[in-house]
Amino acid sequence: MCIALIFGVVAGAAFQGTNFVGQKLFGDKVTAADSRDTADVTDNSTVSDGAATEPETNSSAGTEDNTASVSAIVKQCMPSLVAITNVSVKEVQSYWGFGWYSQPEQQESTSTGTGIIIGQNDSELLIVTNNHVVEGATNLSVVFSADEGKDGSNAVEAQIKGTDASKDIGVIAVKLSDIPEETLSEIKTAAIGDSSRMQVGDQVIAIGNALGYGQSVTKGIVSALDREVTLQNDDGSTISNKLIQTDAAINPGNSGGALLNMKGEVIGINEAKLSSNYVEGMGYAIPISDVEGIIGDLQNLKTRSTVDSEKMGYLGITCQDVTSEIAQQYDMPEGIYLKSVVSGCAADKAGLKKGDILTRFDGVSVTTYDSLRGRLQYYEAGETVEVTVQSPEDGSYVEKTVTLTLSTKAEVEAANQ
Repeated sequence: MCIALIFGVVAGAAFQGTNFVGQKLFGDKVTAADSRDTADVTDNSTVSDGAATEPETNSSAGTEDNTASVSAIVKQCMPSLVAITNVSVKEVQSYWGFGWYSQPEQQESTSTGTGIIIGQNDSELLIVTNNHVVEGATNLSVVFSADEGKDGSNAVEAQIKGTDASKDIGVIAVKLSDIPEETLSEIKTAAIGDSSRMQVGDQVIAIGNALGYGQSVTKGIVSALDREVTLQNDDGSTISNKLIQTDAAINPGNSGGALLNMKGEVIGINEAKLSSNYVEGMGYAIPISDVEGIIGDLQNLKTRSTVDSEKMGYLGITCQDVTSEIAQQYDMPEGIYLKSVVSGCAADKAGLKKGDILTRFDGVSVTTYDSLRGRLQYYEAGETVEVTVQSPEDGSYVEKTVTLTLSTKAEVEAANQ
C-alpha cells in the first residue's frame, strides 16, 4: 500500500509538471506565430485615408476604464475641432462609342475630414489638418463642433494657407469676420503636447469627423512608435513617414483630427488606418512634435485663393519626381528633377539649370510635380517668389535659394515653338 501510494504521488506530480512545461513551451510558440503572422499582414497590407486649458480629472486619471476623465477631456477639447468639407474637380476617364476610346471628363467630388484649431492672427482663425483632406479644393468649408446639429447655414468658407505634401500637413484659414460671435465665444485653441514623451501603452483619445457624420470619440493606447508607413495619394504618388500607431479607431473622415493624451493635449494628427481583412485596430497619426516647425511656417504664409488658369504663373521647366526609392538608389536629394529649362522663362532667368532638383517653393516643401502644380495654382504670372534647389557640383549637391518672377503660359508656349 505504501509503495502504491508513493507511485501515485510521483505519477501525479510528473503529469502536472509535464502539463506546466508543455503549456509554457507550446503556448509561447503559438503566441510568437500569431505575432509573426500579424507582422506579415501589416507589411503586405495597404494603408488608406482614413484645449486651451487642462481638463479637470480625478486622481485616477490615466488608469484603464476611467470614463469620467475621458468625458472631461472630450468636453474641454471638443471646441478645438472642426469638420471640413472639400469640393474638388477631378479628371476621370470615360469609355464610350465603339471600341475602347477614352475621353477624359471632369467630375465634381466631395470629401470630408477634420481640423484642429491652432491659433489666430489679426484677421483669421488658423486650423491644421492633413494635406490630403484639402488637396485640390475648389471650395472649402468648415463646421465648428459648437455648431454641429444646426442647419446648413452654419458652414463657414475656408481657404488654404499652405500645405506640405511630403508630411501630409495643411493649414487653412477662416476669416474671423465670417464666424458668428456666439460661435467665437465657444471655440478654443487646442493645447499642443510633446509627442516625443509618449510611450507604448500610454492611453490616447482620438476625435474626428468619422464618415462625415460629425465629431466622434474613440479611445485606445499607443500601440507602437516610429512606425514607417507609406501612403498612396490619389495621383498615385507615395509618401513615407514615421507615425504613431494606435488601436483607437481611425476611420475615413477622422483624417486631420486630434490624437490626445490624457492631459487633453494634441500629441498627434490622425492620418490613416490599415485596411485589411486580416487586421483591426491599427490606426496611424502624425507625431505633433515632428511637424510643429512646418505648421509654424505654413501658418505664417499669405492666405491665397486659386487664380484663373489664364493668369496662373509658370516656371518654364519640364521635370520628373525624385522619389525616396530613386534618391536612395542614385544618392540624390528627394524633390523635382529639372529635365529641361525653357530658354528666356522664369527658371532660366533665375539661373536654374538642367539637373537641378527643386525642393522648396515660396518657403513650402515640394517633393513632387503635383505638389508644385498645387502651389502654382495660387500664384499669378508676374509674382516674385523664392525657390530652393539642390545643384550638382563636384559629385555632390549644394543648396541654393534664388528669386524668380513667374512667366505667363503664353511666354512658355512661345519659347517652346
